[in-house]
Amino acid sequence: QQMYVCSRLIEALKKAEQADLLLLDHQILVIPTANPYSINIQKRFWPIDNTDINRMFPGYLEGETTQRIAGGIFEEIKDYEYGIQLASYYMPGEFMPHIKIMKTNADYAAEAEKFGMPYIVLRDPRPYDTTTLNYNWQIWEAKAFSLYTTVTAQIDRKSADRGVRCIMNFLAGEGIISYHRHEGYRSQIIDDDSLILLRAPRAGLFETFVSVEQEVAKGALLARILNPVDGEELARIYAPEDGIVFFLHNEPLTYEHTAVIKLIPL
Repeated sequence: QQMYVCSRLIEALKKAEQADLLLLDHQILVIPTANPYSINIQKRFWPIDNTDINRMFPGYLEGETTQRIAGGIFEEIKDYEYGIQLASYYMPGEFMPHIKIMKTNADYAAEAEKFGMPYIVLRDPRPYDTTTLNYNWQIWEAKAFSLYTTVTAQIDRKSADRGVRCIMNFLAGEGIISYHRHEGYRSQIIDDDSLILLRAPRAGLFETFVSVEQEVAKGALLARILNPVDGEELARIYAPEDGIVFFLHNEPLTYEHTAVIKLIPL
């Protein structure tokens, strides 16, 4: 999905360039993928040792292959004023489209409203975040945003179009391109810690009764866990309070204690 969004973005920027809509003294760089070799075998990580390149920043040009890849990329992008990462997620599921900002010493959440996404999620960095692209961009004083569309492992044209439109909105809002902005949503800023996380109480087949962006009432049945052998109901998951479905596990099976639903409290 992220590469698909990039391909659509490049197409939109080419049209803007042909129409002379790119403003002077600005430069836009698009990197569709850091890992073209893994794509050929449909692997997310580096195929030799299953390394996540996004855990290798700012990189090391004399190090292992993935460190060199990260270092080469970061050398090219570290001096840009803005960085937009089309982020994937390690858990299989569907997201409400949003912008995520890792909270460091910089405060630029208000600028994220120019994307026109429904939500801007602020998240405190954890120790393992210090080697990610987003975190290191900020350390080098870039204003870094992670943009999430709905899915990772599939193509969703509708949310991809929204992602491209939001990026073009942001570029226009910052005076980088001349583009008729689509106002989109009036973004709501929320803290990642405020999201209600629901885990599967048992392993088994995961049957859902809601969808992403759906508003649910306290006590509503959200999902059931079924025995994959005989269909016996093993557990139910209810909404602990009124909310909006922000994340929903979308695999047919789930493990016990796996995070399967996130709600935005109302």
